[in-house]
Amino acid sequence: MIGDRLKRARAAASLSMQALGTQVGVSANMIKKYEHNASMPSSGVLIKLAKALGVRSEYFFRPVQVQLKGVEYRKRSSTSASLLKLIEADVLDQAERWQELANLWPEFPVPDFTVPDGLPQHIASLNDIEAFAAAARSAWDLGQNPVPNMIDELEARGVLVIVTKVDEKAKFDGLQAEVAGKPVIVVSANWPGDRQRFTLAHELGHLLLQGRIADGVNEEAACNRFASAFLLPASAIKKALGEKRSRLEARELLFLKMEWGLSMQACLYRTRDLAIIDPALYKGMFIHFSARGWRKREPGSPCVMECTVLFQQLVYRALGEGILGESKAAELLGMSLMKFHQARKLEPLDAAANQ
Repeated sequence: MIGDRLKRARAAASLSMQALGTQVGVSANMIKKYEHNASMPSSGVLIKLAKALGVRSEYFFRPVQVQLKGVEYRKRSSTSASLLKLIEADVLDQAERWQELANLWPEFPVPDFTVPDGLPQHIASLNDIEAFAAAARSAWDLGQNPVPNMIDELEARGVLVIVTKVDEKAKFDGLQAEVAGKPVIVVSANWPGDRQRFTLAHELGHLLLQGRIADGVNEEAACNRFASAFLLPASAIKKALGEKRSRLEARELLFLKMEWGLSMQACLYRTRDLAIIDPALYKGMFIHFSARGWRKREPGSPCVMECTVLFQQLVYRALGEGILGESKAAELLGMSLMKFHQARKLEPLDAAANQ
């Protein structure tokens, strides 16, 4: 039955029953009946619904339906319930396509996520996070070098990363959940790269630190410390800045940002956490950041935004290995068959081809 999918797609499109009904040419009451599975739209109405909601007709009959379990939003106080519904609808749609693709493979070439062995079992204070993050980097053979791409790193370890375009005004700070036994981390396509990377590392912290944090240690603070330590190891920042500093140049923080993909402000926090600078210098530089407007917009070029191509790669791989056909590949990628043909031939995509 299409009711649940219609309701979710309408939420994702931010349309009321009345607005959708007007576009499709039926009453709001009829939309309500469709959503409650009290009536079934005709094929003509179904096509109009798909066009109005920006989905393919096949979406309403997708054989896979997943649930987000253990959803944890890192949201701001200004985040509206309607925005969270939009994000969740988008995440569910992408997760369902992931699961449908996985079900088509005899052996899906994405590993299950496992917490590395050998990590410290007990975090008694925030300072214990340093050794924990170092152990996590060692377990993943990251050495002391910057992580080139956090999304690639997480996906290689079995974490499903979904990049949503819904959050246009950056009103939430990340989402973590579980789909079909796989951990899911959601970030926005509209964030700068340093914010995406920090959020991904923060959510990784929640996955790895679960059950290890002592009472009295704030979990969010612990995950923030983990994100900073995982992305910029203590040994690396001390090599760049020295063990102790009585003064610090802002450009030094900019250099760190461009090399390690961590914001200047996060690098400044890092110097405080590691006692490279004293509290008085940290406070003075923090005030300087605020006065210059750098807390909202830092100087220099933004860090390159991260994206995920794993799903697309696996769709084309499945096509090449004969696991699925062109029509199913186009459906999973959310493309019209005409647009998919263009993409497959590496031709410039015609914007009108997806209409």
